[in-house]
Parts: sequence; C-alpha cells; structure tokens
Amino acid sequence: MKHNNQLQNIHFHKDWQRRVKTWFDQPGRKLRRRQQRARKAALIAPRPVDGQLRPAVHCPTLKYNTKLRAGKGFTHDELKAAGISRAYARSVGIAVDHRRKNRSEESLKRNVHRLKAYHARLVVFPRRKNQPKKGDASAEDLKAAKQLTTPVLPITTPFKQEKARAVTEEEKNTRAYFTLRTVRAAARYAGAIDKRAKAKAEAEANKAGKK
Repeated sequence: MKHNNQLQNIHFHKDWQRRVKTWFDQPGRKLRRRQQRARKAALIAPRPVDGQLRPAVHCPTLKYNTKLRAGKGFTHDELKAAGISRAYARSVGIAVDHRRKNRSEESLKRNVHRLKAYHARLVVFPRRKNQPKKGDASAEDLKAAKQLTTPVLPITTPFKQEKARAVTEEEKNTRAYFTLRTVRAAARYAGAIDKRAKAKAEAEANKAGKK
C-alpha cells in the first residue's frame, strides 16, 4: 500500500454479473411448466395424468414405519391374488415390481383390495376403434370416460380421533416406566434366574436323599 489513499471497498471486485444467480424468470418458468403439463396430458390421454397405479407400502426405519406411501410396484403374489396377470397389469397402467416381497398378510390384503378397486373402475379403450377385443369397454362407457387428473386411488392414512374423557384412578396409579423396566429386567435375567432355581432344586433333592 502506497501513500495515503482511500481504502477500496472489496465488494466492487467480485464481478457481480458473472457470479450471482438470479431467479427473475420464475413467472415465465411457471407458465412453461403448466403448458408442458397440459401437452403431456393431451399426449397420454385418455390415460391418467398422474401415471401408474402404485401399491401402498410402509416407510422403512423405526421412525417412519407407521406411515403409508406409494411403492414402486405390486408384487407377483398380489397380482395373482387379484386375478391379474403381469403382462395385462403393465398394459392397463399397473406398476409391477418383481423384487418386492410381502412380509405380512395385512399388506397383501391391502394391495389386493387396491387392485380390485382399480380394476372395477377401469375403462379399457380398444387399440383400434373398429376392432374391439374381449375386455374392452362398451361404447357408452367410452363416451362417459374422462381423463383422471388427480392421483390414482390416493393413499391416505386413516386416523380416528378419540373423544376427551376423564382419567381413571387405575390410569393415575399406573407406573409405565417402572413396568417397562421390570419386564426388561425379567427378560434379561431369565436365564440366570432359571439356572439358580434349578441349582436350588437339585441341592434340596440331594439333601433330601442323604436324609
């Protein structure tokens, strides 16, 4: 630094025009996204806009496993229980996942119910208007059919709220933490307690035999 000159403000040396990103085009991008959605809906019509039917699955990990969300695809067992073949499922907008497995009867029944509900409301358009095949919808159903713009059978978690009530004396006297600790200790030391009881019984039997 030479002489008694003014200290420069470093903010003027950052080349603002090249390094700072702006988002002034958001209104235009919003319009383009909307137009693109409309074009896609017209292109895939009369199929649903939201895509294929997905199964209801539980989220992984202990923190989120009580919540339901859409999975990748239905298992072969679920399709078989619903009476739908894999090739037909893919042709009518049902996602299929050959890797997923059913770990409980509850999830199997839930997704079979989803498949049957979807199949009952399904309107199958013929590939060629003049050559309808077996399983295609009638002319009246085709006229009444509309493209679905909302999610296909949206997955909701039912929650029944209980009414407020007075706390009972039994609930007031219940010691939840003490009960849990007692059960945990009993499970942890079950082997040692059984071993001690067995040794005591053998010692008493030997003592009685000596007499």
